[in-house]
Amino acid sequence: MTSTATGTSTIDEHEAKEIERANGSGRTPVVFVHGLWLLASSWDRWATVFDEAGYSAVSPGWPDDPETVQEANVHPNAFAGKSIADVANHVDDVIRRLDKKPAVIGHSFGGLLAQIIAGRGLAAVTVAIDPAPFRGVLPLPISALRSASPVLANPGNRNRAVPLTFEQFRYGFANAVSEEEAKELYETYAVPGSGKPVFQAAAANLNPWSEAKVDTKNPERGPLLIISGEKDHTVPWAVADSSYKRQQGNPGVTEIVEIKGRGHALTIDSGWREVADTALGFVQRFA
Repeated sequence: MTSTATGTSTIDEHEAKEIERANGSGRTPVVFVHGLWLLASSWDRWATVFDEAGYSAVSPGWPDDPETVQEANVHPNAFAGKSIADVANHVDDVIRRLDKKPAVIGHSFGGLLAQIIAGRGLAAVTVAIDPAPFRGVLPLPISALRSASPVLANPGNRNRAVPLTFEQFRYGFANAVSEEEAKELYETYAVPGSGKPVFQAAAANLNPWSEAKVDTKNPERGPLLIISGEKDHTVPWAVADSSYKRQQGNPGVTEIVEIKGRGHALTIDSGWREVADTALGFVQRFA
């Protein structure tokens, strides 16, 4: 590992190869940031779409993520204890090794992380999809509290890895698809998630030093699109719209779009391509 501005580098071999590939291509990189209960491989189809559109995809995991869903479910403790700052600094490290300023696309907690990165002036353009809330985002819809309850119901989960049952995944991610598709998504993509970021986001408005904080004023933030799924239980419209309103004070372009009939699984379910094309269209306008 090498020393960086944010501490010891956590970049793994796969990420190093993607960085090298992006730098060697001469193309604009697109950095995909996943959220809780998913792995970087959840972006594989998106990476292909953006590669075919002339970009170079880079999909970092969270530090020390297992490589596969199967491995992740056998070794859940690999996810325990990762904080928002741990992951933000990891993504920061990846981006600073790129020769060109990238587009950054994130989903759920990845959408929060994408905004943190944009607030550091590291993104050419940013797309935050159903993004987890940051300090200053005040709405607390009942469905969001229920979606977070598998973690927040037990204070001991703060430093644990928390898996979702199928019923919890169905409610929080896959409520807008059929039962059959929900089961397929659960088996294909679901992994345990670190409890710490959920507690950090839940307490953000009570903690002035919260890691769930975004610099919305930085003039180097660049253009930002927030995408909201109409039927999302985990990050309902009220939360996404509040994030949008907080970001509107930035001099950069700030837009929001709602995609009808979609839940929190909108980046991985059978309608993923509509969301990918919406994100791609925004990126193409600015990068």
